[in-house]
Amino acid sequence: MKKYWQIIKGYKTSLLLSPLLVLIMVLCETAQPMFMAKIVDNGVMLGDLSYIIRIGIYMVLISLLSLVVSIGNIYVSSYTSVGFGTDLRTALFNRIQQFSFSDIDLFSPASLITRLTNDITKIQMVILMSLRMLLRSPLMLIMALFFVLRINRDLGWILAVSIPVLSISLYIILRSAFPYFVIVQQKLDQLNEVVRENLTNIRLVKSFVREDFEVDKFERSSGELRDIVIRASNIVITAFPILQLVMNFSILAVLWFGGRKVINSQLQVGELISVVNYLAQILFSLMMLSMIIMTAARASASSERVLEVLNKEPSLTNTPEGVLNKYRVHKGEVIFQQVDFRYQDGETDVLHEINFSAYPGETIAVVGATGSAKTSLVQLIPRLYDVTGGQILIDGIDVRDYNLEELHEGVGVVLQKNVLFSGTIAENLRWGKEDATPEEMEEAARAAEAHDFIISLSDGYDTLLERGGSNLSGGQKQRICIARALLRKPKVLILDDNTSAVDTETELKIRTNLNRMLEDTTVFIITQRLNTMQSADRVMILDDGQIIAMGSPDELMETSEVYREIYNSQQLTL
Repeated sequence: MKKYWQIIKGYKTSLLLSPLLVLIMVLCETAQPMFMAKIVDNGVMLGDLSYIIRIGIYMVLISLLSLVVSIGNIYVSSYTSVGFGTDLRTALFNRIQQFSFSDIDLFSPASLITRLTNDITKIQMVILMSLRMLLRSPLMLIMALFFVLRINRDLGWILAVSIPVLSISLYIILRSAFPYFVIVQQKLDQLNEVVRENLTNIRLVKSFVREDFEVDKFERSSGELRDIVIRASNIVITAFPILQLVMNFSILAVLWFGGRKVINSQLQVGELISVVNYLAQILFSLMMLSMIIMTAARASASSERVLEVLNKEPSLTNTPEGVLNKYRVHKGEVIFQQVDFRYQDGETDVLHEINFSAYPGETIAVVGATGSAKTSLVQLIPRLYDVTGGQILIDGIDVRDYNLEELHEGVGVVLQKNVLFSGTIAENLRWGKEDATPEEMEEAARAAEAHDFIISLSDGYDTLLERGGSNLSGGQKQRICIARALLRKPKVLILDDNTSAVDTETELKIRTNLNRMLEDTTVFIITQRLNTMQSADRVMILDDGQIIAMGSPDELMETSEVYREIYNSQQLTL
């Protein structure tokens, strides 16, 4: 609750004003049956028309006051709940942005989307209902009981029996339903994951004519969600029949015992009518209270999921040394010393005793079979993950002692998956440097062999990209991603198999341009292409998380059987 209080305390005025408005509303509503009793007993029964008119005017004025106050409370509660939901969603999104790769791995994208949308909406609804009805229901219950006891204490005993019965019944029902609320949100996660996966890969689905398979998968997931929602709903809806049954018996008891008191002149007709009206108010307040409790019960499952993310401390943050921000990446010398690494909750290391040095201006090709931990190795350099053993030095400084922002400024990364955002090409390029000039963007694009195709587009650098850059080819996206990284002119550049979608001639041009533009930059290239290996200063061969060979292409031709196999296999292909 501390997390929520930090957000909700920004709405203190609303939190103080709403109970006052609710109190006025309750007083207005519970006063009406008393006035009605006076009209019947002192007006209608005695035939006093002026008394009826006078009391009627009071009732109208009280109703108008209640209406005005109700509108005010609706505005205050809506403003507070929507504002709280917005602020909570922002806080959750900000926390996700602070997560490292290993933290993100703990939550699926679909689950995070559900938490940001559906789960927060449920919590927001509880805030809204609380401000409108949570205080109103018990206040109305108390005030109605007060007036019933004031009219006749004997009739009050009927409610003293029925209300505990209702409370115990609601508790049992909601306790039985709560586990299903948690499962509902989990099933919703699974459904969102199916939808997200399908929409992301819709071209592949259509290419393999797998629409029917995807529809069946969606129907299964949707059916599981439907079944669990129905099961939870069947438990919850039993509360309303029980509520109505108990209250109807209470009304019958009041009419029976109250009617006898009227006959015996122990109770007036108007008072009996007002008691019945108060019973209706009590029924209404209990129904509102049960709705709030049921909504809160389901929202509590959502709250646990939201707090799971909010309370998750980022595993990768600035160290005390990094907070001082006193180091800069000047040269780009990279040294691995006895580096071990395993993923969070992993049982074995994926990298074992990695030792090597890379010098400014040097290009190292990282080679290995699928699963040999090539990507894992290079992701340790910009500290996207932290080593579990040993240390990585850049310019003689442990990467953990750099400020993360400074480290990421000095190390450019082009990930294996080419990601572009909706917007113009220029806006995507400026992810590399926010204040990049048109001249700087053009220089980076030329180096990445992207300038010519960009200016051939209808709007050039102002061409709008669809989601994920789907209106560009794979090679075009790769070149824009490379240009984006080059805009930073980093001292260390990591290219994770980023020229796989371009032809060999274009790749060689890009390599030549990189050598010219970043002649003092240390470059790591994960590749499977022989031409790239041959043009590198040194080649590192990984196998099962270990360096089994490292040297210049010529040296490896003499000393490494694995490299010769790679060379010969690609020569045969050519």
